[in-house]
Order: sequence, then structure tokens, then C-alpha cells
Amino acid sequence: MTTPSALDRPSGVPFARRLTARAVLLPAVALSLLPPRRIRAVLGLVRRGAAPATAAQAKNARDAMCAVSLRCAGPKGCLPRSLGAALLCRLSGTWPAWCTGVSMVPPFTAHAWIEADGRPVGEGVPDDYFTRLVTVAPAIRPDR
Repeated sequence: MTTPSALDRPSGVPFARRLTARAVLLPAVALSLLPPRRIRAVLGLVRRGAAPATAAQAKNARDAMCAVSLRCAGPKGCLPRSLGAALLCRLSGTWPAWCTGVSMVPPFTAHAWIEADGRPVGEGVPDDYFTRLVTVAPAIRPDR
């Protein structure tokens, strides 16, 4: 297995979106330092009232986080990247499914990602590549 020598950072992210991504970067990094049960509890509160995010909305949020932070764009930045993308979606009134789990094939590694429509967003792997251990999905809203 080789490690890429350069990070692939998205380009073309509008200035306003990059600015908003920078605003959620610090809370995302701080949240990533908490134990998993606390992260799940905080995200459970934050997601309230949000509509499910579309794949395009989730991808745009993920791209914005990678564009503003080398840490998020890096191979070990999955937790702050996924948290930041989820928070960025929430600022626009939507919520992707935030997931943590492990890969199904060796090497068995921990990973965090966001999903939309039941599929990992921007991960470049098959849908069943990861096994979910913790998921904070969009809340089901009763019909009004």
C-alpha cells in the first residue's frame, strides 16, 4: 500500500462556502476530541429539525471541509472532516447520516464518514466497504 505524496484538495469551492467551512472547523475538531457517546449525544441534538441531506449537498459540504483544512483533507482527518461536513450541512438546514465504523477488508481500520441516501459520500469505495458501528441519521419528522 502506498501513501500519496500530495493531497487532493477540491477547487472551485465558493468563497462564502469556504468561510462557513472555516467557521465550523474549530467546533468539529473540538467535537472530535470527545468520547464516541458524547459525540453521538451532541449530534443527536444538533440534527433536530433538519431535513435529510441530498448526496450533492453532502458532497459539497465534504468538499468545502477538505478545501479549507489540510487536516481534513488528509488520510487521518476522517473524524473532523465528517463532523465538519455534518455541521456544515446542518447550517443549511439539512443533515446527512454521520457514521463511524471499520473497513470490512484488511487492513481493518476505523473510519468516520457521512452518508446520503444510504451511500458513503466522497469516499471512493463500494457501499458495503465499511461496517457501521455508530450512526446519527436524520431524524424522522412526523407529517404535519
